[in-house]
Amino acid sequence: MVGRVYTGNMRRTHGWAAVAVAVLIAAANPAFAAPKRVVSTFLCTDEYVFRLLPRERIAALSFEATDRHPVVSTIADAARGIATIRPSSEAVLGYAPDLVVMYAGTMPILHAQLAHAGVAVLDVPWANSLADVRRITTMLGDRLGTPERARQLLAEMDREIPHASGTPVRTLIYEPNGYASSGGITAEIMKLSGLADVAPELQPTRTDTLPVETVIARAPELLILSGDPAARSSRADLVQHHPALAAFHGHAAWAKLTPLLCPGPWSMDAAKTFTELGEKARGR
Repeated sequence: MVGRVYTGNMRRTHGWAAVAVAVLIAAANPAFAAPKRVVSTFLCTDEYVFRLLPRERIAALSFEATDRHPVVSTIADAARGIATIRPSSEAVLGYAPDLVVMYAGTMPILHAQLAHAGVAVLDVPWANSLADVRRITTMLGDRLGTPERARQLLAEMDREIPHASGTPVRTLIYEPNGYASSGGITAEIMKLSGLADVAPELQPTRTDTLPVETVIARAPELLILSGDPAARSSRADLVQHHPALAAFHGHAAWAKLTPLLCPGPWSMDAAKTFTELGEKARGR
């Protein structure tokens, strides 16, 4: 689950070679090991940087970290007080960073401008699995000079992994604009929580959407509406309030799945929600 504008770039699995080179350079050169002024340019790197570094070493995060219109970050409250920017070369360089953390494949112009200015950039690959999360978290801990904190984050994630039993509940996560969230870490955490992701078998469109008619005709056992039922902030939310979905009665539930917007150790926070909804669905 993530903003569709970025999905095509983020979900590519390339980038590990560049990351490996960065880690080797960091190990060989102590000057790279512990950056003191780190700028993060994107929500999903904000989530990592905030958790791995003490506040005094964070020069700035992206504006999405503390944005409340809408809230798309799991650190929206905790990160208040840290400088935030709308990433541009002027904004980033204004904080005199010794390292800029970016997501691989995003903001190519900014990436090129920072390289031209001689600023160190760390490209973070997109995680498609919990195994990827482990590798990325460990890599970032080493690169930022906080390996112990990285190990703590992974230990916290492991403690939250559920061990559901019973027949998996056939589940569809239905988002604004009719997006059918599927695959990657979302599907992996659903499986661990006792849910079976049915989105692929419903054959979403090329833009990963499902019409209401398909949802009704091939009804899952559990329909999870991602978001806040009280917040009809845009036309995108209207499909989730379609009168036809009333046919689900007690088989539909609203849930705030912000931890899944960006894959990371914190994504396991969604497992508790999934497990509880799955148990209620089995009870019905």
